[in-house]
Amino acid sequence: MDVMPLLLLVAGSAAVAGAARRTPVPAPLLLVAVGLAVAYVPGVPEYALDPEVVLPLLLPPLLYTSASDSSYLDLRAQLRPVALLSVGYVLFATFLVGWAVYLIVPGMPLTAALVLGAVVAPPDAVAATAVARRVGLPSRITTILQGESLLNDATAITAYKVALAAAVGEGATWAGGIGEFLLAAVGGVGVGLVLMAPLHWLRTHLKEPLLQNTLSLLIPFVAYSVAEQVHASGVLAVVVVALYLGHRAWEVDFATRLQEEAVWKMVAFVLESAVFALIGLQLPVVLRGLGSYAGAEAAGYAVALFLVVVAARFVWVYPATFLPRRLSARIRQREADPTWRGAMITSWAGMRGVVSLAIAFSIPATTHGGLPFPQRNLILFLTFTTVIGTLVVQGLSLPPLIRVLRFPGRDPQAETLAEANAQAQASRAAEACLDDLLADERNALPQPLADRLRTVLERRRNAVWERLGAVNPVTGETADDTYRRLSREMISAERDVFVRLRDGRYIDDEMLRTLLRRLDLEEAAAYRETA
Repeated sequence: MDVMPLLLLVAGSAAVAGAARRTPVPAPLLLVAVGLAVAYVPGVPEYALDPEVVLPLLLPPLLYTSASDSSYLDLRAQLRPVALLSVGYVLFATFLVGWAVYLIVPGMPLTAALVLGAVVAPPDAVAATAVARRVGLPSRITTILQGESLLNDATAITAYKVALAAAVGEGATWAGGIGEFLLAAVGGVGVGLVLMAPLHWLRTHLKEPLLQNTLSLLIPFVAYSVAEQVHASGVLAVVVVALYLGHRAWEVDFATRLQEEAVWKMVAFVLESAVFALIGLQLPVVLRGLGSYAGAEAAGYAVALFLVVVAARFVWVYPATFLPRRLSARIRQREADPTWRGAMITSWAGMRGVVSLAIAFSIPATTHGGLPFPQRNLILFLTFTTVIGTLVVQGLSLPPLIRVLRFPGRDPQAETLAEANAQAQASRAAEACLDDLLADERNALPQPLADRLRTVLERRRNAVWERLGAVNPVTGETADDTYRRLSREMISAERDVFVRLRDGRYIDDEMLRTLLRRLDLEEAAAYRETA
């Protein structure tokens, strides 16, 4: 097996994603553009997207890291709009897009058109999350988009299976399709509910951080594979488990949390970068298989499908946003009043991604009767152009659209005040706890050590308030910035001494690693206090 293409993909996509942080262009868009540009560069290996790799090996960890970083409480508060998008919109888009393609493309059977509709129906979890983070959308809209993108793949994959069964001649029925959808949805949630408590128990009872993090890396694959084995939705199983574990992550040992955060950030960065680069690199594969469709005809179909996909989201989002409020007094009482600007952003933030491509590539070459699958190559091409079109057009225009609409962003000062008030309450509780502990003679400490505990507590309590203070007129730094810089320079001086002592053979390498780890934890603590 030649591993060089894989190494080139990972290294190249990571380099482009790193460079994107220095540009105003979101990393997913730059990765897709670079992938398109280098696809025909001589010497670049051909990367054919394999659904047997993407769906079971790449999708679970990407869903897991996105869901574990999401707020269970926020998602529960927005469950109605999330369900309307992740289930209602995906089914609506499947039928509307499928019917439109059936009318637009001569000779395409309705069943094959519905397969294409299901393929391009779900906005992508990775794309939505990545762009939402970059443009700084308000928390409610971000929660709705993240919740939709976490759950809609399950709806789309099930709709695709039903449409594909009809297209290849398996005699699918409406009753069978509804039954398969319910089995996938209820089964996926059920598997997640069954697995989440035992997995959390293991996480809290394993005492070795390395074992705990190994378990953490296995969890999304375990949840996905168990659900798929019983013909349920692996996507929903992963999301349910991740939401539960993320909600209760505070019960896990601190060393595990520190390692786990670093590990999953690296995993998400590598996988997201590779996934978006892979999208662009599919261009030669897609064009080579286009066959008799070429030139203006194929381009015309691509433009028409893109416009239908974009319009379908507007047609669904606006009525789904405002109509339920008009019909239900309970909804008006329980939920904040939506605005047309919010509906506009939600409608426009419908980027498609690698899941659509992976599903399209999984379409079989022939039907059960041995005939070629109707216009399979055209379906692959239209899926590819829709993914590229939504990522580039909607992804690039979303930030300026938010600015034009003067969409209110987060209020940093209000968030800092809320953080400071929370820290003050926690500090008072910790101080009372410390007084009670020191009153017990079993916890007697020398006064300097007791004072150190109080100093650390006071520093943590004051750190957030200091962020609201004025900047240094000489350096332009806040008190936080100065504290962090001085702390880092002091630790650096200590680190230099330890290395010098190791080089002089006064201490060995094992002791050096112990001392450096202690400094690293102190530096991380100082950074987190002021971050």
